[in-house]
Amino acid sequence: MQSRKVSVMSPVDAAYLAGLIDGEGTIALTKIHRGQNRQLVVTIRSTELALLEWTKSITGVGKITTKRTSSPHHSPGYTYCVSNRQALDVLTQVQQYLRSYKSLRSRLVIENYLKLTPRNGKYTAMLLEARRTFEQLFSAISIRGRANELQRS
Repeated sequence: MQSRKVSVMSPVDAAYLAGLIDGEGTIALTKIHRGQNRQLVVTIRSTELALLEWTKSITGVGKITTKRTSSPHHSPGYTYCVSNRQALDVLTQVQQYLRSYKSLRSRLVIENYLKLTPRNGKYTAMLLEARRTFEQLFSAISIRGRANELQRS
């Protein structure tokens, strides 16, 4: 099955999407199944479905899921999610506009994810060790890590 290609975004759309990712999104390496390596995932959570539908329409990829409300007076929540190479393509287009610590995470992913993720899933011992180091570096980049970097600048 051929995966969909990410649409080319206008600079304005890419910048707006970067703002959504900075404010309401996550860039993560997540284990989907036990025993598998972590996969790149970009998510945006919102109670405004139209905003996430716009995100899906300008990227041309991803899915939107509905979160169950725990109380009748709560607004329903939605999550836009895109993963792996499609997430990498989205990050490549929005990276220059990201302003939070997520900019550092996206730069690290763009530079290393494909080199450290074989399509067939077969890792040599050396590649697996490099992948683990990459995951540790990625995890170390957090809001606290970004604040420390800004203080050193």
